[in-house]
Amino acid sequence: MKAIVVVDQNWGIGKDGQLLVHLPGDLKYFREKTLGKTIIVGRKTLETFPGGNPLDGRDNIILTENPDFNRKNCQICNDLDQLFQKIARLDGEDIFVVGGASIYEIFMPYCDEVFVTRILGNYAADKHFQNLDASDEFVKTWQSDIVEEKGVQYRFEKYQRK
Repeated sequence: MKAIVVVDQNWGIGKDGQLLVHLPGDLKYFREKTLGKTIIVGRKTLETFPGGNPLDGRDNIILTENPDFNRKNCQICNDLDQLFQKIARLDGEDIFVVGGASIYEIFMPYCDEVFVTRILGNYAADKHFQNLDASDEFVKTWQSDIVEEKGVQYRFEKYQRK
């Protein structure tokens, strides 16, 4: 299983239920990595997607505690046992955890690779991702050159479980 996330220098990922900044290059990178794959997403994060709908070209699995939640074109799980049953036959290489904060926290113990878009700046975030640089479990194995869009500098990084 893999995770994909965009963070600032303090590992912030969002504020008030939104991304810290929208970067077309990051959205393209996210699409390239996840297209044709299974994504695991929380209900609140799903609602931030265009139209609040599942992402096209991916098998969307929504984890929510709300037993009445319903959405077309996705699979809904109300607990971890149900979710793990759904993904049991899938190749872990084809599964991406895409957020939000509580979903990342639940699934990080199962992730062997994390694709990070690192914004080279700090924002007033109210949600954070695990600091992989301070982790004894992960090591950075790759990073891209710095990209700049909308006056924001960022780069892509890859972390792997030791």
